[in-house]
Amino acid sequence: MASTGSNSAPSPAGGDGETGLEALALAKVAEAADAIAAAASAGEVVRAIHAVAALLFPVDSAAVAGTVEEPFRTQIIEAVSLSNDTRNSWRRAFYDGPAFPTMSRILLGSPPTEVIQALVPALSEKKDSREDDRTFYLNLERLLILCLLDNKGVSQIVVEFTHSKKHGNDVPNPDKTIFISRVAQLLASVPDKARLGASAALTSTSFFKHVVSQLLAGAEAATVQLTADKDANEHCALSSLFLFVGEVLSRVSRRGSTGILVAELIPRIRNHLQRCVPSDHKAISPEMIQHVSQSQFWFNMVEVMRDQHSIERLTEELLRQLASQHASDEEAYWILWTLFNQSFKRLTVMRAMFVDKFLLWKTFPLCCLRWILHYAVFECAPNSATETLMQRTPNFFGTLQSLVSIWSRKEFVQSYSVEQQAYITAAIGLCLEKLTKKELETTKDVLNSILQGVSCRLESPIDLIRKMASAVALTFSKVVDPKNPLYLDDNCCENVDWEFGILSPKKIKAPLHAVESKNKPKSRENKRNAGEKKAKAIKHDVPDTRAKIVEIKSVDHDQMSDTVMNGQFEEEECDEESMNIDASSDSSLEPYDLSDDDTDLQKKFSHLSDLAAALRKPDDPDGVENALSSAEKLVRASPDELRHNSSDLVRALVHVRCSDLAMEGEEDSAEEKRQKALVALLVTCPFESLDVLTKLLYSSSVDISQRILIIDVMTEAAQELAETKIVKTEQRHGNLITDNSPSWLVPSNRGPPGAGPWREVSEPGTLLSWSHRYEREVPSRSGQVKSGKSRKWGLGKAKDFQVEWSKNRLPLYAAAFMLPVMQGYDKRSHGVDLLNRDFVVLGKLVYMLGVCMKCMAMHPEASALAPALLDMIKSRDVSQHAEAYVRRSVLFAASCILISLHPSYVASSLIEGNQDISTGLEWIRTWALQVAEADPDTECTSMAMTCLRLHSEMALQTSRALESAGHSKTSRGLPTKLDNIIIPFGNM
Repeated sequence: MASTGSNSAPSPAGGDGETGLEALALAKVAEAADAIAAAASAGEVVRAIHAVAALLFPVDSAAVAGTVEEPFRTQIIEAVSLSNDTRNSWRRAFYDGPAFPTMSRILLGSPPTEVIQALVPALSEKKDSREDDRTFYLNLERLLILCLLDNKGVSQIVVEFTHSKKHGNDVPNPDKTIFISRVAQLLASVPDKARLGASAALTSTSFFKHVVSQLLAGAEAATVQLTADKDANEHCALSSLFLFVGEVLSRVSRRGSTGILVAELIPRIRNHLQRCVPSDHKAISPEMIQHVSQSQFWFNMVEVMRDQHSIERLTEELLRQLASQHASDEEAYWILWTLFNQSFKRLTVMRAMFVDKFLLWKTFPLCCLRWILHYAVFECAPNSATETLMQRTPNFFGTLQSLVSIWSRKEFVQSYSVEQQAYITAAIGLCLEKLTKKELETTKDVLNSILQGVSCRLESPIDLIRKMASAVALTFSKVVDPKNPLYLDDNCCENVDWEFGILSPKKIKAPLHAVESKNKPKSRENKRNAGEKKAKAIKHDVPDTRAKIVEIKSVDHDQMSDTVMNGQFEEEECDEESMNIDASSDSSLEPYDLSDDDTDLQKKFSHLSDLAAALRKPDDPDGVENALSSAEKLVRASPDELRHNSSDLVRALVHVRCSDLAMEGEEDSAEEKRQKALVALLVTCPFESLDVLTKLLYSSSVDISQRILIIDVMTEAAQELAETKIVKTEQRHGNLITDNSPSWLVPSNRGPPGAGPWREVSEPGTLLSWSHRYEREVPSRSGQVKSGKSRKWGLGKAKDFQVEWSKNRLPLYAAAFMLPVMQGYDKRSHGVDLLNRDFVVLGKLVYMLGVCMKCMAMHPEASALAPALLDMIKSRDVSQHAEAYVRRSVLFAASCILISLHPSYVASSLIEGNQDISTGLEWIRTWALQVAEADPDTECTSMAMTCLRLHSEMALQTSRALESAGHSKTSRGLPTKLDNIIIPFGNM
């Protein structure tokens, strides 16, 4: 043992600077180590450690000496007391040199549980900015890294708890339980208590990765050891071990590191399952897993976590990581079976997690859904030999009944997101694929629920929702009659894709921006039962996509007999013709041109009255078809009789039934001709045609398909009237917004003689080009040397406006397009119910109004019509409609209002106190914010964000206009309160 009588400390000057002092500190540590190693009593250990501590800290030697006996008490009291400067020098040499790591290894010989209890609480104490405090915490963190990570202290803790003693019969010591929980809590709190600039090893990602790795490896090895040791008190030891494992894993998950936990878990359980399968076997079975000793740990790992929230997070992350790693169905099933089977059988809450939360409330990729169904509902491994032979459990039928009962409700279609609907639809489809007709007959109300759910989805204007109905109907028909599958869609295939394009692992995690239908033509059956056909040809144009939606019709039961009779007639005709052929005539063998025979029989229409009369003859389908083919061309010719006959022709076109009269396969062509003819009438003769169409829209003489047709042609006509056309300067004449007048925002040519052409100022504009300006050169005034510029606000592309400008004819007719149809939309009379049953018409109507506003962007007429449209969409029945289709249309219309109003008009409205505009624009902002935060439809949330962006841009431009007005009109005071419209950066 080193000299124990020497209590004096060598002077710092005795070494060669800092290096010499570090050597002296290391020598003092070596002396203490030798003394501790040779110590025969606790007093010797205390004296040796005190000799080092007195060099570094202001130790109360008298208090320490009171704990030991002579002669060590005297040696401690007689220790030399150092000045603060000397002690600081010793401290720097101790911590910066090799003395500290050496002393750490000596002190860390104690159990890791004691090290954790001593060091971790100190991390949470108040951290001052002094150099000594930073050094203290730095070395405290170094001790924890050395103990827990470098020396694998977590594995040592597992071993310590494995060999713990038993207290009582089968219950661990209560104090021991509290102690284990305390250690787990301190261990999991290390990353939270570490300093901001602490070592990367103490960050949650790195620290928990090492902790979980040690924990799983140590616990699995300890379980094997206890199982093999027959003399060990296995139950109590496992209880202590599993308590510690469960506490740590739960706290790691609670702290947001579930992904790290699962990333360590998956490869280990994969290796375990590979050990369970003998080399001469390809398939795995439950017996194989149960016979392996390590399985005892994996069977209990989830159950001992106890914190149900942590278990749910772990399970969800496990499923998603397995999906991202493209795990096979068999592998995923056996991983779930190994981890959850024991607790799944024992605990009701675990069964509810899989069957209720993971099927009805969560949304996973399709592969995860298959795994959940196989494990928790089918209760058999996928692709196993016994899968087709197994009888369905009561849990299977109960789950199917719950799924279809929820799926069939109209409220579910309206209130749930498209992703959630696709997920539950896929769950129903996968269950139906396992069902037989005999089993279906034993289920209660499944048939009625499926039919009800299919029916309400076929009425939806959203293409993806109708695809779900078609998929379930096809799968269900295969159960009822496998030889006669029911295809409700031309795009349906025999093997249904239950992913629906949105349940893939990549798309399920991100917000969807495009769940709408694409422009795919739908087929239409040309026969109707009893002469009635309820077609729902819907074009979804929110915001810019367009697609037709057609309800499936019933096939005429007489179609088969008609075909047979026609075939028999043709056969008899051929026999008669074969008897009359003159075989000796050479001329009979020469071909005859029949290409123009049909044109000779077609009637040429030259008068609109003849067209209308032909369209009203349903018993002459060829005449109707010929009239439809000629209608657009004749209307576009603008004959003199157009204004007198347009109303009658509009009525005839609206009431003609194209699907009844067109040949099979040509129904869409006839519908297109009718629609083009109506658009031509609206464009060439707007006021007369609009007067008829707006009255027919709410008339009891038309059905829903005709109302949709009316709105569609009004939308297309508005867009055509607003198309940009080029007009040369020599044609300029007339008043504002007349047919041949230039646009209102093009600067006038009036000015002094010799003024140059208007040109756009080359400076960056805003998103909506609200701040574009134009300038031109003007001649100098008398006495003025430098030529000046005259500027005017406007909107448009850079071009020479002296040569040409754009023309928009819609503003002249915009009021006739919009105002009449906005009256009566909320009334229920004569078969019209737009707010409820006919919500598709309402959605398309609001969309059409938005298109009209968009086509009048920056025109004064938009400012006049915007308040009326705002009043309509602000209605609670419209803006908060249960159908997402209507809400999307309202968002589109609101966005069109924002881009159509000129900022100078909004600014002048605020200055003049126009409450209609300011209140309406503020309502758009608050309502769009609510939709973006809480709407279940992802397309609505995306459109709401766009609407908010447009509102901010409009408000910014309005604020600039207000500033300009304040500078130019100082005599006219601005309003003292302009908070009716939110202006971004208004406080800057």
